[in-house]
Amino acid sequence: MERTVFFKLLTLLLCSVTLTTSSSGTDKVLNASKLEMFVDELPNMPRIFGYKVVGGIPKSKSIKIGMFKKKWKFHRDLPPTTVYAYGLSKHTATVPGPTIEALYGIETHVKWQNHLPSNHILPWDPTIPTSLTKSTKGIPTVVHLHGGIHEPQSDGNPNSWFTARFKSKGPTWTKKKYHYSNNQHPGNLWYHDHAMGLTRVNLLAGLIGTYIIRHPSIETPLGLPRGDEFDLPLMLFDRSFRTDGSIFMSSTGNNPSIHPQWQPEYFGDAIIVNGKAWPRLTVRRRKYRFRIINASNARFFRLFFTNGLRFVHVASDSAYIGKPVVSNETLVGPSEITDVIIDFSQSKSNVAILANDAPYPYPSGDSVDEFNSKVMKFTILPDKEVDTSRIPERLVEYPVVDLSSVSRTRYIAMYEYTSNIDEPIHLYLNGKPYDAAVTETPKAGSTEVWYVINLTDDNHPLHIHLGLFKVLDQTELVKSDEFKDCMMKFNDAVKCHVDKHSRGKKVAVLDYEKGWKNVFKMRPGFVTKIVVRFSYIHTNATYGFDATPDPGYVYHCHILDHEDNEMMRPLKIIK
Repeated sequence: MERTVFFKLLTLLLCSVTLTTSSSGTDKVLNASKLEMFVDELPNMPRIFGYKVVGGIPKSKSIKIGMFKKKWKFHRDLPPTTVYAYGLSKHTATVPGPTIEALYGIETHVKWQNHLPSNHILPWDPTIPTSLTKSTKGIPTVVHLHGGIHEPQSDGNPNSWFTARFKSKGPTWTKKKYHYSNNQHPGNLWYHDHAMGLTRVNLLAGLIGTYIIRHPSIETPLGLPRGDEFDLPLMLFDRSFRTDGSIFMSSTGNNPSIHPQWQPEYFGDAIIVNGKAWPRLTVRRRKYRFRIINASNARFFRLFFTNGLRFVHVASDSAYIGKPVVSNETLVGPSEITDVIIDFSQSKSNVAILANDAPYPYPSGDSVDEFNSKVMKFTILPDKEVDTSRIPERLVEYPVVDLSSVSRTRYIAMYEYTSNIDEPIHLYLNGKPYDAAVTETPKAGSTEVWYVINLTDDNHPLHIHLGLFKVLDQTELVKSDEFKDCMMKFNDAVKCHVDKHSRGKKVAVLDYEKGWKNVFKMRPGFVTKIVVRFSYIHTNATYGFDATPDPGYVYHCHILDHEDNEMMRPLKIIK
């Protein structure tokens, strides 16, 4: 694509280890070939329980989790890297942060504490809407529990940011301690920074972590692999480094006269899993459960095993699917979660490489190379094991969506705007910046249908806070240039006759993605129809909290570089 010309040239420069100018001066970018693969053991991140047990009964618990600047070792042969990390203390803070274990129906309270210094370790751009300015006292942060269903004051609104010791606070900041009710269905969530205009750099710096809601009475009878050894979160992301170990992020934008630093996508040379570059894990010949989270800024992973092992999908994002689905590969967009069982007893070899072949940007960007095509290595012990875990025929069924109860239909259009050199300058949803008046105002407890119209060349993973949705169909646009011209002029799908243009080929939704999602990959040149529920999906009951107060919620593209440059809109729940 023409829009990636600048990025391709930059990548060639990085791979040849040329000198580059960064925010810290002139230094060398590390060639990924200097790092040997599969030499570091996969870390199992520390776990924090979001509840306490008193007299055998689980009770609500309050936790203090800080954000600290510290050194982190991403690879045996890489100097320690300065990062921002979550943890109970600076000493115990990790990248990713600790896995928070919550119980269904037991409240967890978290006081997120910002201990970060005044100056950011990565370049940031003052020309995009951002919470960081020259007058801000410290580095703004705010935590979003991705996939969580809870009050808006605890959702991590991008303008609810705060700096160290709360010296500066955003315009929608309300409270120091967040309340997670954990009354939703069991499943996989993750927490990450969500500060306005800084999400991409704060996550690159390391502010990410896993959160699991467990429901033993529902999950234990399934018989899936469990326990710290056999049930593992795998958080995947990509980074580039300088030879001194620091994280590399270009300080020059693709349109430097407009945005001095912002670029449309960040891609790193090294693939990181649980904080280590291309790690290894020794496994037994039995079943394992892996909760795979794509925490990259922009990279998609199309995962497969080089020895032919298959994925058995049991959940997608934060919800179980109805029955297991087997696949040879799985495409995971930024912020998506795929929850799979791998049966290593089925392997005919003693080594299995988890690999990736997704182009970047996805779907029509560059092909992967020797380094970003490898994820991690599994060494499989030779002796067979007695394995009491199982994969049941049925998993968890949720109430069927009743389309007759749909209260509203909406059209959500994705736009990209380019400069006179055909490079992106910003992206919008529905042709509006983030601070334009709210237009999406669903009722609490309601069901809506959204037609998401992707008028760009990229696949955009759309994330809706609070609401969960099912993908009904994906239809290609015909005479798309004609339709796009009309939309760019009027920004009105009905007036531009979307019904006449959305008559192209249909692409089936993959079986393992037919369940409830909070993120979905919106195909370029397609209209994707989703049904969105603003209630609990396991009961169809309305929320046990008031979802209507300020600051409300948001929905956005989860390519972080897009989200930061206005591909995000407010979402206001009404009664």
